[in-house]
Amino acid sequence: MQLQFCPLFSSSSGNSIFVGTEKTKILIDAGLSGAKITAELKKIGVNPEELNAILVTHEHSDHIAGVGVLSRRYHIPVYANAGTWAAMNGKLGAIEASNAVEFETGGDFSVGDLNIRPFATPHDAAEPVGYAICAGSCKAAIATDLGCIREGWLSEVAASDVLLLEANHDVNTLEAGRYPYELKKRILGRKGHLSNDDAGRAAVELVRRGVRAIVLGHLSGENNFPELAYASVSCALEENGLVPGRDLALSVARRDGHSELFSME
Repeated sequence: MQLQFCPLFSSSSGNSIFVGTEKTKILIDAGLSGAKITAELKKIGVNPEELNAILVTHEHSDHIAGVGVLSRRYHIPVYANAGTWAAMNGKLGAIEASNAVEFETGGDFSVGDLNIRPFATPHDAAEPVGYAICAGSCKAAIATDLGCIREGWLSEVAASDVLLLEANHDVNTLEAGRYPYELKKRILGRKGHLSNDDAGRAAVELVRRGVRAIVLGHLSGENNFPELAYASVSCALEENGLVPGRDLALSVARRDGHSELFSME
């Protein structure tokens, strides 16, 4: 069995990730227009009419802006937990009752031949989650919108073949930037977003726990740069004797279009 994984968009402006097998195809989040997401899917050879589900991490607009449109246009079921469904009330437009699926955080469920485990994440949303997705012996995971490093989410994404890991901001750039104080405080808080330095610390631990490829994502367009995120995490790894290209594959997801398509068997 082959498992495919591809970030279509990953930034503070909008997020959507494709995961699929030959039989089952899903999106994690749809935080841009339906037209933009459809265009990127077609560039990697996926017809949106083939999608079996949209899984939502949390209710913030950069994760749900296109959910309602895509669900209505292509009759796609939307999966979220109770807290997120309540927080999305009035934000998605009409969703057919048969396409509104509720799951429990921490409880496994299946979509086609994908086994999906939603796990709690530390973020300032109603009931935010990340996802670990398995097909056969292959595992892909998404862990973004993380205010801090916690054992809970580290253990859930351990041994992933590929992981999308948040590296949202450089602390010095954020602190010196033009954001209002309250917004800076939110981003830096324990329910905000993971910095480059924290992503580096998490990456070291995760490689030791068997993660084989890390894609850095959810970068701020205001307070980070792809080269800086990569350099910060690479430096943390190398300081601990771990070399990108030898001990893991390390890359940065594009903000404005699809990144590398990973295929695992």
